[in-house]
Amino acid sequence: MSTMIIDRTYRIARENTQAMVIDVQERLTPHIHDHENIVKKIVILVKGLQALGVPIMLNEQYKKGLGETLPEIRELLEEKNSKGFEKVTFSACDNPDAWNHLAQQNRSIVLLFGVESHVCVLQTALDLLDQGLQPVIIGDAVGSRFPYDKKLALRRIRRAGGIITTVETVLFELCRSSQDPAFKTISNLIK
Repeated sequence: MSTMIIDRTYRIARENTQAMVIDVQERLTPHIHDHENIVKKIVILVKGLQALGVPIMLNEQYKKGLGETLPEIRELLEEKNSKGFEKVTFSACDNPDAWNHLAQQNRSIVLLFGVESHVCVLQTALDLLDQGLQPVIIGDAVGSRFPYDKKLALRRIRRAGGIITTVETVLFELCRSSQDPAFKTISNLIK
């Protein structure tokens, strides 16, 4: 069997991955369909990514109007000194400081999770694609007020070239092996 060399890889590799939390804020999140489960998934995801050493960037939309990031998520990120950015643009990529931080990480895969799927998550994903980066939407960790908006947003992102996956799938893919030091932490989070 011969080996082919290709420029594109399909695996999500830890050393090439960073993450963005988008707008999981006090005055917006309670209006999101199934928000309790989405927040639980985000907490699991953040803890797992931290165990894996994946950089996480916090984005908040107009805090004066939408409030702070939910405390259970904000506290996790503050413990690990994650970088945070306030924005008034829907796409996190349209915020120059956030974009510069993202680009400086020199990691081409960007995990996206938060709200709302059909506005800020969608526009950020499309901008990442336009910049040559690979957005990976964590489907069970994103939400919209109405399920149909989420469904169409995920469909549009997938058709544009984004990847849709789940919390459990991405954490185990980043871990790769039960021999990884983070495996036990991730396994306990998923239970």
